[in-house]
Amino acid sequence: MDTIDHRIISCLMANARSSYADIGNVVGLSAPAVKRRVDKLLDTGVLRGFTAVVDPEQLGWGTEAFVEVHCRGNVSPSDIQNRLEPMAEVMAAYTVSGAADAIVHLRAASIHHLETALERLRAVEIIDRTVSTVVLSRLLDRPPAP
Repeated sequence: MDTIDHRIISCLMANARSSYADIGNVVGLSAPAVKRRVDKLLDTGVLRGFTAVVDPEQLGWGTEAFVEVHCRGNVSPSDIQNRLEPMAEVMAAYTVSGAADAIVHLRAASIHHLETALERLRAVEIIDRTVSTVVLSRLLDRPPAP
């Protein structure tokens, strides 16, 4: 990756609907040259795809929490992932260092919905206990800088 690739990524992060010609005008390349570079960035996994950025609150999922998950015994990350994947409220899950085995990001429509999601999470047989932190407000939410 060179500085032009970084600038192309910046353009796409600002507006993924930009045409190759528009990006080319910014970075000083032709539209076909930009397309070749974007294809290469996709092939190498630097770009994983293009998507719409949706505001979960506008869809009615404005309640969120981060949950420390403590498992019974030695549980593999893939086993944790397999148990969490069916839960629609799980937005993300991470293995972490420290006392917890994983951190789970939950989203729900209301506190009551969040409570029922937490109850279902706690009912997973590999989970011993959880520690929840409900989000009051989002202070900063930005993508990584290219």
